[in-house]
Amino acid sequence: MHVRALVRGLAAALAVTFPLVGGQATAAPATTEHRAAAARILTYDASASAEFRAAVDRGAAIWNESVDSVELRPVAAGQRANIRILADNGWPRALPTTLGNGTVYIGRQAVDQGYDTVRISAHELGHILGLPDRKPGPCSSLMSGSSAGTACKNPYPNAAERAEVEDNFGGAFSWPAGVPRNAVIVD
Repeated sequence: MHVRALVRGLAAALAVTFPLVGGQATAAPATTEHRAAAARILTYDASASAEFRAAVDRGAAIWNESVDSVELRPVAAGQRANIRILADNGWPRALPTTLGNGTVYIGRQAVDQGYDTVRISAHELGHILGLPDRKPGPCSSLMSGSSAGTACKNPYPNAAERAEVEDNFGGAFSWPAGVPRNAVIVD
């Protein structure tokens, strides 16, 4: 069961009230506020992602479609982002600082070799969401990264990867075991 569905059900159950006067039970509809309250909002700044901006936005949208406990949004003007995304000429990599925070580099070297930009973006965002590399791995695993080969265009996390992000953000927001802090994860 997804977290948002659980929250909606819980919110509906809690909305049943017994007013002090009249003793009648009433149910309040589940509102957008109830659903949105379940997700931790992380902002990203892709202003320096150059030609990869659309791929970065699509990678963030894929995570938003895939998990309920976290939502990636473009940063508002004048705000500080949780995640900075930069384009450079190196290999793609992520520098997570804390869970949900860090810097992603969309490296042109991998793109020049034929790797898919949306897969790269979603993969690197996966590191910021607390996922480690899983190499070697099949194309069905987003976190298999480059080991799946240039023919792999799958930008979607598999069920285990989705569940791990849900676990990472569904509780007290602690850093997951096995993922180094303040270390560059080069894919």
